[in-house]
Amino acid sequence: MLNTRFTRLIGCAIPIQQAGMGGVATTELAAAVADAGALGMVGGVRVSARTLTAWLDAVPRPTRSRLGVNFLVPFVDRACVDVAAARVRVVEFFFGEPDATLVEQVHGAGALAAWQVGSVAEARAAAGAGCDFIVAQGTEAGGHVRGRIGLLPLLDAVLDAVRVPVVAAGGIGTPRTMAAALAAGADAVRVGTRFVAAAESAAHPTYQEALVRAEPEDTVLTEAYSANWPNAPHRVLRSCIEAAQALPDGTVGQTVIGDTALTLTRFMTPAPTRGSTGQIEAMPHYAGQSVAAVQRIQPAAEIVRELAEGAEKYLAQRA
Repeated sequence: MLNTRFTRLIGCAIPIQQAGMGGVATTELAAAVADAGALGMVGGVRVSARTLTAWLDAVPRPTRSRLGVNFLVPFVDRACVDVAAARVRVVEFFFGEPDATLVEQVHGAGALAAWQVGSVAEARAAAGAGCDFIVAQGTEAGGHVRGRIGLLPLLDAVLDAVRVPVVAAGGIGTPRTMAAALAAGADAVRVGTRFVAAAESAAHPTYQEALVRAEPEDTVLTEAYSANWPNAPHRVLRSCIEAAQALPDGTVGQTVIGDTALTLTRFMTPAPTRGSTGQIEAMPHYAGQSVAAVQRIQPAAEIVRELAEGAEKYLAQRA
């Protein structure tokens, strides 16, 4: 029952795409998801072409056939796109108008191109640009949010507007919500918050522990963390905003992005990773409204299996 247009297109067994969360979604996490039968994604934001090459070349080729790299359009490096497209199955873009030249660049190197969208107009533009599949992101999602409506109304409209496979994103973290999205017509689901709390995630333990304690009402859609990227709404835990507001202006800590050390001031965008130091609780704790599904830190393969087996059971009961 989990055989969909998405699984056939990607060549995977399970219609789950792990979100390509910058800093958090390393090759360790993405490979664990891919080896479990889903599509694993690596965050490619602000990483040099040399570093990305080293990361991807260290992953076995069979695993890379179910791997993708995510890029944010405002920060995209076309040299990195070339690196990714030559090595993984999917290259995905987000937070920018669909660009046919980027899609052509990906296809020219033999990879599939995807675009995450927040509106029907953007979905039509992505399909028109030649994307192989589209991710429809509702406002329930954690991290940066492109659109202004919830997942189900967006998914319903996007499915009517395009013919390519559509992945549902936003607030999906349990077998029941995965089954609901598939039953509504999605070809796969995109899961982020659950995988931030995976054992293989690069998220800082303090960040992971905050997710375990949180409930859906503890998240807020805001533009608070905009010091180095204005006008980019995002969903985080309210507690991290309060912690940052309690601090004076100035340095909050340090982190490493790719091979670059970075000093963080209040309300900068990088999520705290295992390499971050300083006031971790004041750094952005990106989280979707599915956060209540995060009950503990667990292996990525266990998360994939729990979602897939549970969703299949729910779908079978409805058949």
